[in-house]
Amino acid sequence: MKIARIASIALIAGAALALGACATLQRGPVGNAAVPQPAKPVDLNRYAGLWYEIGRYENGFERGCEAVTAQNTVRDDGLVGVLNTCRQGTVDGPEKTSEGKAKIVEGSDNAKLKVSFFGPFYVGDYWVLDHADDYSWSIVGEPSGRYLWLLSRTAQPSPQTRETILNRTRALGYDLTLVRPTQH
Repeated sequence: MKIARIASIALIAGAALALGACATLQRGPVGNAAVPQPAKPVDLNRYAGLWYEIGRYENGFERGCEAVTAQNTVRDDGLVGVLNTCRQGTVDGPEKTSEGKAKIVEGSDNAKLKVSFFGPFYVGDYWVLDHADDYSWSIVGEPSGRYLWLLSRTAQPSPQTRETILNRTRALGYDLTLVRPTQH
């Protein structure tokens, strides 16, 4: 009886350790050891709509994705609907989608959200670190500095807009050598 109980505990501990190792494998390097607080409030109605990812820190759940977009909607229940789409491998590859919802973090001026794509089991941080006054671009990160997304309202922003996004991202303390450009 005692041996069976020890074996059960060892099995559970081993499974937890294996799951933790898998989660760690999906993390990229820290590209910003001192992630700043969001720079300005976010008007959710203006932030809603279609965003094109123009660059990101590579991560396990987007590995190999091109033509990445995010469609955000303000829901009647006070949450934000999120529909992420990518093409696997190439801009013409098979489409992959992920639908989620986000809750605004109280006291964050709508700049911090808690996003869930897998029910209540996994909730991630989504911080709108900065955005253009006209909401034509946005820089999104989270507190660990391992994730970063550079977003634009157009798939091919002008060279000036792209330079503005990169300069602002650098000023926020991010390592631009880790940014993986997204093809559209």
